[in-house]
Amino acid sequence: MTSDTFVRPVPLRRDGVLLEPLSAKHESGLRDAAADGRLWEIRVTSVPEPQDTRSYIETALSMREAGNRLAFAVTDEASGKVLGCTSYHDIVPTLQRVEIGWTWYRASVQRTHINTTCKLLLMTHAFETIGCAVVGWRTDNFNYASQRAIERLGARKDGVLRHHALRRDGTVRDTVMYSMTAAEWPEAKAQLLYLLARGQTKSPPTT
Repeated sequence: MTSDTFVRPVPLRRDGVLLEPLSAKHESGLRDAAADGRLWEIRVTSVPEPQDTRSYIETALSMREAGNRLAFAVTDEASGKVLGCTSYHDIVPTLQRVEIGWTWYRASVQRTHINTTCKLLLMTHAFETIGCAVVGWRTDNFNYASQRAIERLGARKDGVLRHHALRRDGTVRDTVMYSMTAAEWPEAKAQLLYLLARGQTKSPPTT
């Protein structure tokens, strides 16, 4: 099985949130979303600066062509407004594994149901449609909000990769790794549905 048959670029939707495979048509919306909160100024993010939005999309599409990333524009289905971006990445069909990341949302929808809904969509598709055995996450060791958000999903901390990747400012980060197995998914799904029903949802700037 190859990555293009394992993870297909299909839209995912729930409760007015649409995850649409990222394309050039999302450039202006993505630029506007990043400007809501000037998210590129946050040290631990990879959010594009306004002049780099087209390059950001082109890189994501190149990675999709190479089979190691599938990026989605997070949009409000009713209005078409772009709310942010998220991705499957580090796709390994032979291990039935994907990771979820490259995630960020405009400041005005952070700490709403958007992040929980997106994660529910991505995890449901990964475990129940694609047939993943495991889903992973990774984040900057200083991105504590992201770590808390991942842990709220029910993911388990696997460990820390020291001196692992460059930040946008040229410093080197440690990377915190998390994962969830297919056996753990039903309980995690029930908890996510419960949180959405209770309105107890929070989202970090990025994961």
